[in-house]
Order: sequence, then structure tokens, then C-alpha cells
Amino acid sequence: MKTQLENIYENAKNDLTKASSINDLDDIRAKYLSRKGEFNEIKKGLKDLPEQDRKIIGALANEITQKLESTIKSKHDEFYKKELDIKLQGEKLDITLPGKYVPQGHIHPLTSTTNEIVSIFQNLGFSVVIDENSPEVETEYYNFDMLNVPQDHPARDMQDTFYTKIAPNVLLRSQTSGAQIHVMENKKPPIRVVSPGRVYRNENINARKNNFFHQIEGLYVDKNITFGDLKGVLNEFIRLYFGSSRPTRFRSSFFPFTEPSAEIDVQCIMCDGKGCRTCSGTGWLEILGAGMVDPNVLKGVGIDPDVYSGFAFGMGVERLAMLKYAIDDIRLFFNNDVRFLEQFK
Repeated sequence: MKTQLENIYENAKNDLTKASSINDLDDIRAKYLSRKGEFNEIKKGLKDLPEQDRKIIGALANEITQKLESTIKSKHDEFYKKELDIKLQGEKLDITLPGKYVPQGHIHPLTSTTNEIVSIFQNLGFSVVIDENSPEVETEYYNFDMLNVPQDHPARDMQDTFYTKIAPNVLLRSQTSGAQIHVMENKKPPIRVVSPGRVYRNENINARKNNFFHQIEGLYVDKNITFGDLKGVLNEFIRLYFGSSRPTRFRSSFFPFTEPSAEIDVQCIMCDGKGCRTCSGTGWLEILGAGMVDPNVLKGVGIDPDVYSGFAFGMGVERLAMLKYAIDDIRLFFNNDVRFLEQFK
């Protein structure tokens, strides 16, 4: 059996000498060292030998196996390096050539505008309303009733509001103002929050209106809050968003849920106040509505209007983006025209 082992070893060495590739080495390994290989077949017969011979032949078989494993591994590394060199030579790249341009996406201008506005108010001490307190599918109770909107108000008409078939009083919210009711029901003053989100109105789509757009609602309720606080916060927001050089003005207005109410205008960015089609020749463009929270709204959520007061405001994200970037058509935000969107990288 010793002679048989030595002969097999010599044959294996001869095969290794002739080997020229990794595939040849795999064949040699299978022939001599696999479970059905020649060395393993001899090892199966060791059990029939006397104990003394079994130790000698077993040790020799293990020694030869280790030598073959070592030789095969060494040659495998050698062949692998050669084959890799050949492959690299054939696939050599000129790293000095310019790479291919792969276009990358970026944040939508409405998203970046929303983030900028929210960031400004967060720096002014406001926090963002959680999603549970700002649902897009709302009820008349939160969208109208609790905001002091009368039953016969035109905004309740089907021409202005999208009602659903879930139930007669369930609708797609027409304003983010309902979020302030959810917040005040779940939190006691002091309250200082903003609520960004989508709103829906049954509007005829044109350059200045869409039936789907974005708003940001703000609410501040505490003791001794005055209209002066409202003006101070909004003037600071406008200064940070548009820059200190953009003139503003407050005009008296009416909203069912605020009293007194005001609309805030900025000088038209298209014509610098000289008058154009965008501002209808007035030189001014409205950017948001605001006012002191009506006492009836505070009473409805269990807040004593004799102790607390507050202000609320709401602004359209599209309108603010249009004014900042001199965009004259709101539909551009929703057409997904890459030529338009690439300007906001």
C-alpha cells in the first residue's frame, strides 16, 4: 500500500506539472483528493491493516495529501494572477477620459419652499403640528363649524369644497386652519405651532389658481398676545424670507375665525411696485391672511378668551414660491417639466 501511495503521488505531481489553468487544477483535485479520489479510496482500506501498519500508512497518506493541497494552492494563486493580468490588460480603462453624465434628482421647489418657511418659524419658536392633528380628509366640524364659519357661508357650497362619498359631512380640507382646532383640543396654552399641508378647492385652473395646492397655518395662543405680536412675527418672517428690502403692508380684511383680521401684501416682485398684469396694476401682491383668534373659536375648544388670546395666519406655499422666484404661472409647479424643475437645483 505504501508503494501504491507513492505511485499515485508521482502521477499527481506529473499532472500538476502539465497543468496550465485553474480548470486543470480543479480536475486534479477531483481526481486525487475528492471523496471519490484515489487517495480517499486508499484511506478507506486502512481499517483492514494491522495497527502498526495503519499508523505508518495513515501518516504517509496525510503527508502526501497535505503536500498536494499545498502545491495545488500555490499553483492556483499563480494561475489566478496570470489570468487576472490578462483580463485587466484586455479591459484596461483610460481613467483620464471624462465620465458619463448621470442626471440626479433634487428637491422639488415647493418642498424646498415649505422647508424654508417652516425652518424660519421654528427659529422663531414655533413647532410643527404632528400629522394626526392635520388630516387632509376632514369633517365639516373641523373645517368649518369650529372655525366659526356659518352654515350659509359660500365656502361650504359644493362649488368651493370637495365633499366625499364617505359621509355627507366628510370632505377634502379646503384650508389647513382645521389643524389649529385639533391642536387646541389636545393641548393647553401656551401654544405656538405651524401646520404645513395640502389643501383642495373646487377652482377653475388658471395661471394663478389650482384645485390642489399647499398652505402653512400658524397659531400662537398665550396670555397677553396682541395684534402687535402678530405684526412683529409676520414682519420678521417676511424679512427673513424675502429680504429686508421688500416693502410690505397690512390691510384690514375679514375671516370668520379671526377678529380683527388682516391681509399682508408685499411689493410686486415682477414690476417692483410699478404695476403689471401679475399684480393687476396695483404694485402689490397678497401673500397671506392673518388675525387675532376669534373668542368664539377659543370658547369652542375650552380656552377662556378672558384669560388667553392669540393670533393665527395662513399662507399659500405656491404663492410665496412664485413671488420669490418670479414665476408667473402656478401650473408650472405641477407639470413636471424637467426644464422648469432643473432651474431649482
